Amino acid sequence: MLKVLLAGGGTAGHINPALAIASIIKDHVPDAEFLYAGTPKGMEANLVPDAGISFTPIKVSGFQRKLTLKNIGRNIRAAAYLASSGPRAKHIINDFRPDIVIGTGGYVSGPIVFEAARMKIPTLIHEQNAYPGVTTKILSKKVDMVMLTVPEAMEYLDKDIPHTVTGLPVRKGFTGRMSREAARKELGFDDGMVILSYGGSLGAGAVNDTAERLIEYEQKNGLKINHIHSYGRMGKDTFIKNLEARGVDINNPRLMIKEYIRNMDVCMAAADLIICRSGASAITELEAEGRASILIPSPVVAGNHQYHNAMVLGKAGAAIVIEQKDLDYDKIIEKVTEFCNDPAKTDVLAQRAAELYIKDTPDRIWEQVEKLVGDKI
Repeated sequence: MLKVLLAGGGTAGHINPALAIASIIKDHVPDAEFLYAGTPKGMEANLVPDAGISFTPIKVSGFQRKLTLKNIGRNIRAAAYLASSGPRAKHIINDFRPDIVIGTGGYVSGPIVFEAARMKIPTLIHEQNAYPGVTTKILSKKVDMVMLTVPEAMEYLDKDIPHTVTGLPVRKGFTGRMSREAARKELGFDDGMVILSYGGSLGAGAVNDTAERLIEYEQKNGLKINHIHSYGRMGKDTFIKNLEARGVDINNPRLMIKEYIRNMDVCMAAADLIICRSGASAITELEAEGRASILIPSPVVAGNHQYHNAMVLGKAGAAIVIEQKDLDYDKIIEKVTEFCNDPAKTDVLAQRAAELYIKDTPDRIWEQVEKLVGDKI
């Protein structure tokens, strides 16, 4: 029986690729056994068991560069976690005895993958972003293979590391299988333009503010636009109140507002235009579905990696990229009105996004796994 130890976490951007990789392996080896190592208080502690994969905790956290009194305390705790993470990683590995260890980023993948490489266990890591994270930069010199979402990531890594471009595995359903018409019917929308806006599970203030103004404009000007918006945890107490204060009818049948979208594949299939951040998963899902987008990269992520992700689409003419410091709500409203009046313009962006999608990502990832553990299958 093939035994696979997965490690990654902190955000859904690290967790979902790991779960997708597990699904790819399971398609080839149905009786494979999986264990996922993650932080006990991170999103992975809930998402992984929900996906039917065994979970084991390991305490790891990153160091804060800005020295405030609060961050000094965090760094002391991070140092304590770091001291114990090596022995804990070794214990997890010795207890589970994996045939292969796969890391998908986040601080938690560091000690697990590092220890596995030291113990001569086959190791793979997957880097989701166009600008690699610190953990990837460190582990890339230790592992058997680095799998990249886009070739642009190699501009920031040592040229002699073993690497291959696989693309990013997406959740099942994000493959353009559902037609726009079928998705709209399922959501109860008519044939008017559909806009989907979201800032991720935590939410994003810039995206929420944009959606507030856009929804207000759509309703007050009687535009034939259906709008789906997810405000995330950040907007839980404020978003709907802010809309009502702007005179928006939140019960309008063209409007769908949620804290978290659980049927994102259906919503994305229904959409003509998507307004969102530019995490790696979001970018790949836009490519997989072939959808036009306005991207507002988060400026508060490591290495400004969301900007680099967004520019992969931006340079290809597949998306409109607006840095948060340059955000102009009037210009976004103007652009949306333009798209509404001339749908062919969104079609051009959508087609160029679809052309960037690597369709055989599962095969490419499986090829790397099989090379390392073919004798165990």
